[in-house]
Amino acid sequence: AIIKQQKDLYLPIWINNDRQLISAAKKSDQRSKRKCEDSLATPLPYSSFTSSSVYARGYGAGYAKLNRKQGAGGWSPLDTDRYQWLQVDLGSRKQVVAIVTQGRYGSSDWTSKYRLLYSDTQKNWRPYLQDGNIWTFEGNVNSEGIVRHGLQHTILAHYIRFIPVDWSRKGRIGVRLELYGCSYWADVISFDGHGVISYRFRSKKIKMVKDVISLKFRTTAGDGVLLHGEGQQGDYISLELRRATLQLSINLGSNQYGSIQGHTYVTSGSLLDDDHWHSVVIERYRKNVNFTLDHHTQQFRTNGEFDHLDLDYEISFGGLPESAKPSSGGRGNFVGCMEGITYNGDNITNLVRRKKVDTSSFRNLTFSCAESNSFSVFFNSTSFLRLPGQSDSDTLSVSLSFRTWNPNGLLMFTPLADGWVEVGMTEGKVTVYMNVTQKKNTRIDISSGSGLNDGQWHSVHLNALENYAMLTVDGDEASTVRTAIPIQIQTGGTYYFGGNFLLTNTRSLQRSFQGCMQMIHIDDHLADLRALEQGLIGTFENISLDMCAIIDRCVPNHCEHGGRCSQTWDTFNCNCSGTGYTGATCHTSMYQQSCEEYKHQGKSSGSYWIDPDGSGSISPFRVNCDMTEEKIWTMLKNNLSPQTSVTSADQEGKAVLQITYNVTDEQVNNDALDPVNLQFTVLTTNYLSYGVPFTWWVGRANERHSYWGGSGPGIKKCSCGIEHNCTDPKHYCHCDADLRTWREDAGLLVYKDHLPVSQVVVGDTSRAGSEAKLTIGPLKCQGDRNFWNAASFTSPASYLHFPSFRGETSTDISFYFKTSSTHGVFLENLGTSDFLHIELKGSMVIFSFDVGSERVELSVHSPVPLNDDQWHRVEAEKNIKEAVLQLNGQYKDIRATPPQGHTKLEFYSELYVGASSGRRGFLGCMRALKINGVTFDLEERAQVTPGVNPGCQGHCSSYGMHCRNGGKCVEQYNGYTCDCSLTAYDGPFCTDDVGGYFETGTLVRYDFLPEGGTLALQEVKSISGVGVPRQTNLTQEELMFSFSTSSAPTILVYISSRTQDYLAVVLRHNGTLQIRYSLGGLTEPYTIDVDHRNMANGQPHSVNITRNLREIRLQLDHYSVSTYTLPEASDTQFNLVKSIFLGKVFETGQIDPILIERYNTPGFVGCLSRVQLNSVAPLKAALRSGLAAPVSTHGILVPSNCGASPLTISPMASASDPWHVEAAGAVFPSNKDKASGDGVDRNAAIIGGIISMVIFTVLCIMVFVIRHMFRHKGSYHTNEAKGAESADCADAAIIVNDPAFTETIDESKKEWFI
Repeated sequence: AIIKQQKDLYLPIWINNDRQLISAAKKSDQRSKRKCEDSLATPLPYSSFTSSSVYARGYGAGYAKLNRKQGAGGWSPLDTDRYQWLQVDLGSRKQVVAIVTQGRYGSSDWTSKYRLLYSDTQKNWRPYLQDGNIWTFEGNVNSEGIVRHGLQHTILAHYIRFIPVDWSRKGRIGVRLELYGCSYWADVISFDGHGVISYRFRSKKIKMVKDVISLKFRTTAGDGVLLHGEGQQGDYISLELRRATLQLSINLGSNQYGSIQGHTYVTSGSLLDDDHWHSVVIERYRKNVNFTLDHHTQQFRTNGEFDHLDLDYEISFGGLPESAKPSSGGRGNFVGCMEGITYNGDNITNLVRRKKVDTSSFRNLTFSCAESNSFSVFFNSTSFLRLPGQSDSDTLSVSLSFRTWNPNGLLMFTPLADGWVEVGMTEGKVTVYMNVTQKKNTRIDISSGSGLNDGQWHSVHLNALENYAMLTVDGDEASTVRTAIPIQIQTGGTYYFGGNFLLTNTRSLQRSFQGCMQMIHIDDHLADLRALEQGLIGTFENISLDMCAIIDRCVPNHCEHGGRCSQTWDTFNCNCSGTGYTGATCHTSMYQQSCEEYKHQGKSSGSYWIDPDGSGSISPFRVNCDMTEEKIWTMLKNNLSPQTSVTSADQEGKAVLQITYNVTDEQVNNDALDPVNLQFTVLTTNYLSYGVPFTWWVGRANERHSYWGGSGPGIKKCSCGIEHNCTDPKHYCHCDADLRTWREDAGLLVYKDHLPVSQVVVGDTSRAGSEAKLTIGPLKCQGDRNFWNAASFTSPASYLHFPSFRGETSTDISFYFKTSSTHGVFLENLGTSDFLHIELKGSMVIFSFDVGSERVELSVHSPVPLNDDQWHRVEAEKNIKEAVLQLNGQYKDIRATPPQGHTKLEFYSELYVGASSGRRGFLGCMRALKINGVTFDLEERAQVTPGVNPGCQGHCSSYGMHCRNGGKCVEQYNGYTCDCSLTAYDGPFCTDDVGGYFETGTLVRYDFLPEGGTLALQEVKSISGVGVPRQTNLTQEELMFSFSTSSAPTILVYISSRTQDYLAVVLRHNGTLQIRYSLGGLTEPYTIDVDHRNMANGQPHSVNITRNLREIRLQLDHYSVSTYTLPEASDTQFNLVKSIFLGKVFETGQIDPILIERYNTPGFVGCLSRVQLNSVAPLKAALRSGLAAPVSTHGILVPSNCGASPLTISPMASASDPWHVEAAGAVFPSNKDKASGDGVDRNAAIIGGIISMVIFTVLCIMVFVIRHMFRHKGSYHTNEAKGAESADCADAAIIVNDPAFTETIDESKKEWFI
């Protein structure tokens, strides 16, 4: 194909989008319906009305006219059953838009439910369908009332049949009716598979920006081209039937290099070979296309870059022109009828009748549509048909055509003189079972075909004669299955079709067939089904004659978000695997809407799938969630590696780098995510912009920007240009200095309306010696506005109202609530035809709504009170299959929805959040209200609504349990935070260990001030929940910490006092733990020796010491708690706590000499973590520079949580632990062993210290050299936004005063957009 090089651009004033186009079409259709209101039945003569039967003279069909009293006042049939019908001959084809019914005058006879059939020929009747079902109309409840139904879809028909389904229980079937509509006429053309209409254009070529093509067709063929047009540049448009499905193919052209293809294919409908009229409308404006088949419209955009359809010479209808046939690939012409063919305002069928169009290819051009000779029989699950055949014959021959969706069912059954023969469907295959009982029981099974339950017509032929049987499916003689029959058969003469019949001495398991049959042949003779209809031959039950009411429940596809539809005769099912959605129609997202929501489920940082709009059109995508800070960050990584070299310049000397994020623009630009920063770095050897920018980046909406990190829109500077510290003062970026050394410009892009960066164009890289490198950090988005969008309802009469909106076939509603009230309406819609209501009643949540004329109600009972002032979540969904109500993600109620009435909801009234109907409204807080993926802004509406306040408090009552290790939950306006200041932990949930690695000689000292030290211990409860008395002396304390070390002896923790009281935890020479308490009253300190375990083994260990008066409780690692008691002579008060030492003691005054001599030198080497004495965390205070505390550090302390790492050796059972005191036969080391071990440990400590000093010296030298090298490189990072008051130029003042640029990287000055 020749690829199009250029397209003309012009903008005709027509219509600017597909939604307006559809709206205009609907308004036009509504206007035509209003004009089409003629009375159709009343003017007709008596003879135009016929019926299945008449009850008596005066009850004839001709008396069934609205409001007439002649005769018996209406029609009544002889029998009151479902086989009765009333038929109206409209005289010619008419448009029918409404029906009105009435009971028989002055009687107890009326019809309470009915259906409509219509036809052009009194054959091949078609049921009226609505919402994908054979529609049942609600009729009358008395004899005089009038009930009118407007038809959702106009009927075009010559004959109308009224089928009673239910009737008066006091009398019998009775009806008077009227049909409203207007005349219809259209030129009809019959296509025989040879003739093609060629509509030649006035000029050789046309270039169209808009097209409107419409036609109606009717056929029994599943394949054929309806229209085709093409151009020499590769453009084409084609509409054809493929396996009874309509396919529209269109190509507006591919780009110059063929990388963007313009081919677009869309399919619609199914089972279109049913010999009924189907209407098609194709509306195109540029790349927007509306493809409508039988009132169902698909909207799509064509692929490629172009807007015009370029066609050459002609467009053909009914097949391909002669010029296109060699390359058509064997595509056949259309066989059937068409009418109302129009192309861009030209009536093609009228031009054909006037011989203004080339029809030379037709053998015999006729303007009528031939009747079909087929006679279909429609079976439901309770149907069967019995037909006669030859008896006592040695040859059995049966053939038929069928179509069904069910994989299983009985097609035919016939008893033999001795045995029986069955033809059925088993898992989509045709199977034959023959059972001959002469002399011995002989069973023969054969099968053929596969996937025959696809809704298409398939033929079956079974022939059994002499000594063999043959089974042929779809006329494929080559695949005919043959089998031998050992005994000659003898026919019984009776044939049953459909499966729902009762016979004795046959198979007990009978499978009913649901579907259609036609072309039934018995003994090679076509069965006369019209004689069956007249009662001349055979019998039947619950079948519909001369119609096939098969429905494709997967077209249109009710499975959303790419769910795969499968169906049986009665229902459809959706396979949602791989879509990211779940539910009966794949409507509900499996993922949370943001990282914020994952955090409040107790999740930690990591990679997650999020779905910002829930059930909306935006598909889920994977992000990285950073929950280490108080604010939650969502990050999208791009495809660019750090320090990417800029190469491959184009002819203009510019290098173009495409930036992708593995997500669509719709996903990135969704307002549920709030893009705020993106780090950008450029390094180059020469200037990149001077005067006219050589380098720029492209952001949202393909807009070009030439400002860089630390600057703002329109300024065209880097951060150094704002702050006047660029390498060359004449330029506004370091990289413009054009020096032979590397320069760097870096900073944050924070203007979110321009993000994300999609392309970077770097200029002047083709010059000799010029290089550039680029780094673009991840797109970072903060928080989730929608998750905390809340309102407080302070009065039961208060409510928020929102404009009416159009619902969908599937509707979902979700929100969080908290209340102390037991009753209240959450939200409701009280429309004229639709109703939706969600309410709180005690411990139940109730969800009720209307489907057609029925009301569905679901309720979920909670085992815990719902008025506990904690957050609870409600999720409600209704779709075409079921309704689901879920509470707190656990308790659920599911109900099947009625089959009728699933039109798209029209909310004619306002949607009220709260109660507007005088009932008691919701009292409490509601947040994150979302309907069909759209979040409702409760806060904005609450600001202008009395009785409702924006925001809500009380999040800690629901989420406070996530604050761990003694962290305190703190309420915030739009959430909560965990205050970890009184714990030894950090992080958003106080779960991050704070620890450090101690070198030789390192110590941490925490001092208590005389007037405040004790109070710091007194003002809070300890982690164990034991209160500390408000006194200067302690009678209870809790000390806990973790450590790991390989050296001993050493001091781990020492707590001193202003008296001689102290508490020390040490490791002795053999690595065992010792706790020393000296509280006065004893000559020697009270010691607790844990002699059975070496804890200087390099593994992490945890220690928890809790004292209450004389009782001391000790827990080590995973072992059980041990209890000790201070002697009676010992004091119980820890007097005047002074300092806490970690790692080593450096204290003036009198100290226990044993501690100094045995354990204080050389000091602790290893890791300490999560050290806490009551509410004081000395190690955390030392490592967190932002905390103001009386703490000092001597030596090198490196942050590390190695002291709290998990054990690398699984704990041993006490029975097998050689260090356990109760282990049988345990042998403890002697003093000599301890001494030798001590020596080894001392040598190891000295060697380790020397190595540490050497490493430290080398690192210091490297830091000094690096700083010296890069001092002259001009590197500068714009990591701090300056205040407007200190701005020394206009550019700087612009940035500070723009609220989008109030961000800083300094940890103490962060201010992000929320």
